[in-house]
Amino acid sequence: MTEQNTQKCGYVAVIGAPNAGKSTLVNQLVGQKVSIVSPKVQTTRNRIMGIVIEGDSQVILIDTPGLFNASSRLERAMVSAAWTGAEDGDMIAYIFDAKKDKPNKGDLQTIERLADVAKSRTVFLLLNKVDAIAKPKLLKLAAMMNDLCPFAATFMISAQKGDGVKDVLKECIKHIPEGPWIFEEDQISDMPMRLLAAELTREQVFLQLHEEVPYEITVENEVWEQFDNGSIKLQQTIHVTRDNLKAIILGKGGQRLREIGMRARKELEEMLGTTVHLKLFVRVTEKWKDDPLYYSEWGLDSGA
Repeated sequence: MTEQNTQKCGYVAVIGAPNAGKSTLVNQLVGQKVSIVSPKVQTTRNRIMGIVIEGDSQVILIDTPGLFNASSRLERAMVSAAWTGAEDGDMIAYIFDAKKDKPNKGDLQTIERLADVAKSRTVFLLLNKVDAIAKPKLLKLAAMMNDLCPFAATFMISAQKGDGVKDVLKECIKHIPEGPWIFEEDQISDMPMRLLAAELTREQVFLQLHEEVPYEITVENEVWEQFDNGSIKLQQTIHVTRDNLKAIILGKGGQRLREIGMRARKELEEMLGTTVHLKLFVRVTEKWKDDPLYYSEWGLDSGA
């Protein structure tokens, strides 16, 4: 670790609409998975912090749930968590899917709110997925959005490929304050390992069944036992709200659940660096979204 009097440390809140690429960007900058990614919108539920060390600077990235028009209790809690994450940041990185022709109504509401925030804090615009867009169209989009909000800087990136993300990090470092590091040098996230393990299994459900299963599922660790040789026995329950969703996840003869478990186990072993004995169950829990226990586990406000 570098000398304390030269250290810098600050928070960068990454916000944007569902599927804009927030989690992909955070994982890319951290260099390791700390937030789950899937084609389904609203997979990130809570505020997840990814930690990046660059020279004498520690940059703490807050990956937030997507911003959208919420209707259910869970959705309101997720959107509330996103704006709370934005408020916690020393600066804000607003990521926008450049494949859109222009901001929609929800985007405009977000940009209007950011324009007010930009009066007192640094706000960046990150146009993502630019590898699929012609440059003239990108420049037009950037100009339009900068007319709506006084962004401190605009970046054109591909979060998935990593193009341009280092430039974002360099700019963030310019703006973070001097101060001692908050996390240890080898720490990459503030998320408890057990919660991240449940998230990795939830990701596999979405990756394999995202067209058939809504995002309204949750995964709970029932058993976590570590043996003397370092291996881990892990038992998880996938909670769904309806019998037909349970049948979809199980698959014929339980084949789909076995496939989900196999892929999740490989991810877990890579993350934990040890052998994992994973056993999955599926349970119908109709009102799990009304249980405050799940909200508190994710750091969400059940009364939002």
